Amino acid sequence: ATFMLMGNLCTRGCRFCSVPKSAHPGALDANEPHEVASAAADMGLSHVVITSVNRDDLADGGSTHFARTVEEVRRRLPQARIEVLTPDFRGDLDAVRRVLDAGPDIFNHNVETVERLYPRVRPQASLDQSLRVLEFAKSARPAVLTKSGAMLGLGETGDEVRTLMQRLRASSVDAVTLGQYLQPTRKNLPVASYITPTEFDAHREYGLSLGFQYVFSGPFVRSSYMADLVH
Repeated sequence: ATFMLMGNLCTRGCRFCSVPKSAHPGALDANEPHEVASAAADMGLSHVVITSVNRDDLADGGSTHFARTVEEVRRRLPQARIEVLTPDFRGDLDAVRRVLDAGPDIFNHNVETVERLYPRVRPQASLDQSLRVLEFAKSARPAVLTKSGAMLGLGETGDEVRTLMQRLRASSVDAVTLGQYLQPTRKNLPVASYITPTEFDAHREYGLSLGFQYVFSGPFVRSSYMADLVH
C-alpha cells in the first residue's frame, strides 16, 4: 500500500501530474505519522510505500514529517519493509539525510523523464539535482536500495532513454521502473507516443546489461509496481 503525506496540494507545477497546485498548501497534520502507522498496522502490511506531495513552502521540505512517519511505521510494523518515494527537497541533502536516518529499506526518487524534456515536464526541477539526491542517498546509506523511475511516451527518443538509464546507474541507482505516460486530465501534457511491449522489453534488457539489480519496464509499470519483490 502507498500513503501520500502532507495533504493534497503540491507546490510544484509538473505538467504530467493532476494533483492540485498551491504555493501555500497550509499547515501539516501533526498526527498524520501516527495515523499512517496505525492504518498500515491495521492492514497488516509487509511492504509500506510512503510518498508525498512537494512542500517547497516548508523550510525542511517536509523531511522531518517524512522521517517521523517512517519511524512510526517502523515502531508499529518492525518486520515490514519501508520504501520512501521522496521529492527532491530542492536538492537539500540535509533533508535527504534526515529521511534516511529514519531507517527506510528502499529510497525511491523518480526522475520522471529525460533531460531534454525537463523544461516542459518538470519545470521546477532538474535531472542533475535528482541524480545528486539519488547518489547521495546511496553514499550516505550504502545498505539502502536506491530506486528511480521514468514515464515514457512524452516525446523522448530511445537513445535518450538509454542515456537516462546510464546516468541513473552511474549515480548508483539499484532499481529502475519504466512505464507508459497516460494523460490524467485534459489540462496535462498530451501523450506523444505509445511505447510497444517490444520496446519496453528492449529497455529492460539494456538496463539489466548496465548492472541494475531490478528493471521493471512495461506499459502498466508505475513507481510502486511489484515493490514487494525488490529486496
